[in-house]
Amino acid sequence: MPPCLRRAWWTAALIRATAIDLAVLAGHLLLYPSGLTPERRPAPDGTAPQLPTAGRAHPPVVLLHGFIDNRSVFVLLRRSLARHGWRHLESLNYSPLTVDVRVAAELLGRHVEEICARTGHGEVDIVGHSLGGLIARYYVQRLGGDLRVRTLVTLATPHTGTRSAQLAHAHPIVRQMCPGSDLVEELRGPAPGVRTRFVSFWSDLDTLMIPVETARIDHPDLIVQNVRVTGIGHLAMPVHPAVAAGVRQALTAGEAEVADQDAFSVA
Repeated sequence: MPPCLRRAWWTAALIRATAIDLAVLAGHLLLYPSGLTPERRPAPDGTAPQLPTAGRAHPPVVLLHGFIDNRSVFVLLRRSLARHGWRHLESLNYSPLTVDVRVAAELLGRHVEEICARTGHGEVDIVGHSLGGLIARYYVQRLGGDLRVRTLVTLATPHTGTRSAQLAHAHPIVRQMCPGSDLVEELRGPAPGVRTRFVSFWSDLDTLMIPVETARIDHPDLIVQNVRVTGIGHLAMPVHPAVAAGVRQALTAGEAEVADQDAFSVA
C-alpha cells in the first residue's frame, strides 16, 4: 500500500476507534452508578463444607476494573461469560483513593482466598482491564498469587508504563504507571517458577497506551501469549464482542504455551 493510502487508512481507523470509545464512554457513564456498591456475596460460614469441584468446567473468574472505574465496566463481558457456561463470576471494586498498586494487590489476594474458600475451588482466573491488570499481575508475580491464579487475562494494561500517565502524575498510583517507575522496574525483575499463564490483549489503536506495545507482556520468566487487537481503542476493550470471544478462548485454552507472536487479531 502506498504511504499516502496507508496514512489515510490509519487516520480513518483511528477516527472510527475514537468514535467507538466515545460511544462506550457515554454508555458507561450511565451504568457507572450501578457499580459503585460492592457485589452481594454469600455470607462466609466457617462450618459449611467445601463444595466439590470435580467435573466443573471453569474455575471462578475475578473481574478487576481500571483506574477511577468500577465493576460496571464488565457488564457485557460478564453477561457473555455467563451465557457460555461460567457460573462463578466475581466483580471486585477497589477504592479510587487507592494510592499504591501493591496495597491493591494485597487486597486482591485476600478476596481470592475468600472466593476459593467459599466456592471450594483451589484456583481462579482473573481478567483485569488497564490498571486492574497491573494490580493482578503484581499479585501473581510478586505476592505468590500464581498458587491461586490459573490464567490472568489483561486488557489494555500498561505493563511497561505508558507516557500518557505523565499527564496526571500527581496521583501516586498514576505515577506507578509511568515508564521507569519503581513498580514497573520491579515487575521487570526475575520471576522464576511463576506458574500462572498470562494472556495480554493490546490494541494498535489504543491512544492511552503510549507506545501501544506497552500493553504487551515481554518477560523471559513468564508464560505469555500476546494478542493483538485491531480497530478498537482503550475503553472498548472490555465491552467489544470480539474481545469477549477472545477472552473466552483464553480462559478455555488447555495447555499453557508461550507465544512469541500474536495469537490472533480481532477487529
